[in-house]
Amino acid sequence: MRGATLVFLALVMLASPPPARAREPKIPDGVTLEVQAEPGGRGGLVRAAVDIQAPPETVWRAILDCDRAGRMTPNVKRCTVVSRDADGLGEVREHVLRWGFLMPTLHSVARLDFQPYRRIAFRCLSGDIRNCQGEWRLEPVQGGHATHVTYENRATAPFGLPTGFATLAMRRDVPAALAALRRECEKPAP
Repeated sequence: MRGATLVFLALVMLASPPPARAREPKIPDGVTLEVQAEPGGRGGLVRAAVDIQAPPETVWRAILDCDRAGRMTPNVKRCTVVSRDADGLGEVREHVLRWGFLMPTLHSVARLDFQPYRRIAFRCLSGDIRNCQGEWRLEPVQGGHATHVTYENRATAPFGLPTGFATLAMRRDVPAALAALRRECEKPAP
């Protein structure tokens, strides 16, 4: 049933052109974005960056805070740390995602490796999104009072969806997540 529903939805979406705003989502001010479709594949590569007026330690904590994941990436419904390395330099996480009303809930388990306050590398291990690999890079600027954040991810669309769906999601979700990360990091402490 699930497969038939996905095929039906994919055919309906492919049969009609997407609205203009779906083709090119608005990029928030200060966020740079580059998305490349994987030639002949079902995924793509996204690179994005933003400057945040907060030190790398603040940005680091926000990126890794499971409790804030849903505020920074609206399609994340749950984030759970499954296990942590004894040395604190890595962990395994599960994310539950919901991309839309008609789409099924997605589960993804990923391995994260840390270089504190500088780099978070990740790769998908299992779940609906099996083929992803990327990193967050944090570069201190303004004498360490601000951070240049770079995000990169190469991923394949789940369920055999066409490349266009993966790259559209990247164009829509990644800039929004970086803008939300900036808001979370720059808002005054309570």
